[in-house]
Amino acid sequence: MRMTLLAASAAAFAGFGTLAFAQEEQDILGTAAAAGNFTTLAAAVEAAGLTETLSGEGPFTVFAPTDDAFAALPAGTLDELLANPEQLASILTYHVVSGEVTSDQLTEGQEVTTVNGAPATITLEGGPKINGANITTPDVQASNGVIHVIDGVILPPEAPAQ
Repeated sequence: MRMTLLAASAAAFAGFGTLAFAQEEQDILGTAAAAGNFTTLAAAVEAAGLTETLSGEGPFTVFAPTDDAFAALPAGTLDELLANPEQLASILTYHVVSGEVTSDQLTEGQEVTTVNGAPATITLEGGPKINGANITTPDVQASNGVIHVIDGVILPPEAPAQ
């Protein structure tokens, strides 16, 4: 039922606008769904079996790739990942940090340990980034953490190059 609500909410909004924030604060997945540009992420979270985890108490920090970020992957990559839930879960958990890390806590060269277990690197020169993906909208609050919108899908060190 949560994913049905998630999919319906995702279709209803075009972006992180004032309408999405006027509602009662939702968890990370509900907040992302209300934005409307995370339908691929929502489908990937469901396919990887991570819905219950990311709906949990948290707090979590999620570096959330947009639909455009997933669309920029090489042709066929997303389909391959959706067919391999274990690899998909590894990549998705590489976008999650345990605890709430807001943009004012990010520092140049900072390594954050992801839920995947592998570190990711924050850089600030030219605007905040994680492993080279731009943080385009920081500090979107949710009831169980914070979302930083990113413009790329980041891959953990052990993931095969795509």
